[in-house]
Amino acid sequence: MAGSSSWSRALMLISPYTFASIGIAISIGVSVLGAAWGIYITGSSLIGAAIKAPRITSKNLISVIFCEAVAIYGVIVAIILQTKLESVPESQIYAPESLRAGYAIFASGIIVGFANLFCGLCVGIIGSSCALSDAQNSTLFVKILVIEIFGSALGLFGVIVGIIMSSQATWPAKAA
Repeated sequence: MAGSSSWSRALMLISPYTFASIGIAISIGVSVLGAAWGIYITGSSLIGAAIKAPRITSKNLISVIFCEAVAIYGVIVAIILQTKLESVPESQIYAPESLRAGYAIFASGIIVGFANLFCGLCVGIIGSSCALSDAQNSTLFVKILVIEIFGSALGLFGVIVGIIMSSQATWPAKAA
């Protein structure tokens, strides 16, 4: 490590618990950001289109619920990742197994967070178009809703990949 650059040295000296905690925070924080952004996009179009056709308000709330599910995905994964944290003796904090566990939780959090960010945007944009097209032609609602369901599956894919990646997080056993 003597010949390594200052960045690699700095990254190697950061505790795996810090990486794991940042991953958990990114999982929940970025997922909630994606949900909020999707609700903003869908809600503004829904309110605008409801001026022309008030009948669309209640049935298009499903788009807002789909966006809110994105935040729930992030909360669920954050809870799962939090249960993966274990205490390790001071002598084993930088053991390869500890580093792998910290990086696995960090990567899992990033994957889930950003998958849910883009899922929230996707569902928000599709929900917006669903509200606007439903205001024009009510027969299009179910057709666009099916597309919105496929868009919301992106968040589930992120959750699945995050859970699979976090299964690699095993901390060193404590000395007896």
